[in-house]
Amino acid sequence: MATIGKINRLTVLRHVDFGLYLDGGDSGEILLPRREIPKDADTDVGSQLDVFIYHDSEDRLVATGRKPRAMLHQFAALRVADINRTGIFLDWGLTKDLFMPHSEEKRPLQTGDTVLVYVYQDVHTGRLLASAQLDRFVSADASSSGYQVNQPVSLWVAERTEHGYLCLVDGQHLGLLHHHEVFRPVKIGQGVPGYVRELRADGRLSLSLQMQGQAVRDELSERILAELEMRGGVLELSDKSPASAIAAVFGVSKGNYKKAIGGLFKQGLIEIGPQQIRLR
Repeated sequence: MATIGKINRLTVLRHVDFGLYLDGGDSGEILLPRREIPKDADTDVGSQLDVFIYHDSEDRLVATGRKPRAMLHQFAALRVADINRTGIFLDWGLTKDLFMPHSEEKRPLQTGDTVLVYVYQDVHTGRLLASAQLDRFVSADASSSGYQVNQPVSLWVAERTEHGYLCLVDGQHLGLLHHHEVFRPVKIGQGVPGYVRELRADGRLSLSLQMQGQAVRDELSERILAELEMRGGVLELSDKSPASAIAAVFGVSKGNYKKAIGGLFKQGLIEIGPQQIRLR
């Protein structure tokens, strides 16, 4: 039986003018349209082809040699191709767009927007659908995950909230990247490296784009001193400089930069001016 939403290796049964029919086992014969046949593939009767199986616009099983941007039970950041009264159509790299019912929206969407979704299978029709309601498919409780502070994690930005950005963490949990931890621009659907800032008592993850702690500030202090040496003892970044300018040079937040130069000042190594810092 062919597995919907996955890559299947199926046998060519016969040729027709408009494509090939493949052996789907208990699923019956499955059409591979001519335009979907993989380039340079061996299509002789009896040969096997790796194809993706899904439903066409008439709810018939159909095969394609193309690989979608997401398969069943996977996440993907997809562009909104079209919207009508029934739902949203997402570009996932196939001829037929992936459908997301309006009930699965997390926020109002417009054509051209990017949205992070999960691909699931409708229990009644067997069709593949998308959902932006990620909390239905992953848990916000990471208490049993074993995460440690400063542990590197893979983040996928899902949505902007009042307190920050909700992120998919390692494809398994949801966590919050607070606004004060965002020192460089991030976009919905963007994948970014991050770190665990805190595993809260309620099991929820607080996230950061940078590591935390004194050891991190010590390493940053060394980088600041090296940058000062390279620039002749003067660096045009003070504690009043824009966060974006600091992030562009050191890739850290303004808060961490201020703590680092404050420590260097207390050690008598630098002077802090309104627009710059200098080696003493």
